[in-house]
Amino acid sequence: MRNASGDEYQRVDRTFAFIDLSGFTSFIDSEGDGAALDVLHAFKSSVRQIAARKGVRIAKWLGDGAMLVGTEPERTVEVIIEIEGVIDMSGSPLKLRAGIAKGPVLLVEGEDHIGDAVNLASRLCDIAESHQVLAPASLVSSLLVNSEVEPVGDLEISGFSEPVPVVRLLPEGGFVDS
Repeated sequence: MRNASGDEYQRVDRTFAFIDLSGFTSFIDSEGDGAALDVLHAFKSSVRQIAARKGVRIAKWLGDGAMLVGTEPERTVEVIIEIEGVIDMSGSPLKLRAGIAKGPVLLVEGEDHIGDAVNLASRLCDIAESHQVLAPASLVSSLLVNSEVEPVGDLEISGFSEPVPVVRLLPEGGFVDS
């Protein structure tokens, strides 16, 4: 694919995850800046450590959330499931919500990704409830051995012409919802 300037771009397969601390704005209002910053620093530290260990890149921080990019869907899912588990076990007052999707995208200027997979992951995070990791059913494969899958159903996603079959990803053994 070429742009108007004649630059050539090719699509690359990537997996995207958007993560967000559910209820962060309300938490700031009720608990104050200091408590919110403590939660945010612990969250960012966990994300950095887990993503680095598994080889998934933090593409950008988005306030109380982040966009992560992986080349292997399994590792990206493992990172998100592990981050959620660490946040839960830490006793954080805020729970994670996330959206994950994979597919071919354009890599523009070496740092920005454009394509349906990015948009779908972002939109899934937006509609996820506290303590949910949502993904299109097409992401699930027999290679995802460290997570369980719970069908959510076909969802109307803004920007997508057809409903998307969506699943909730859970750690092996599931969680106790809180």
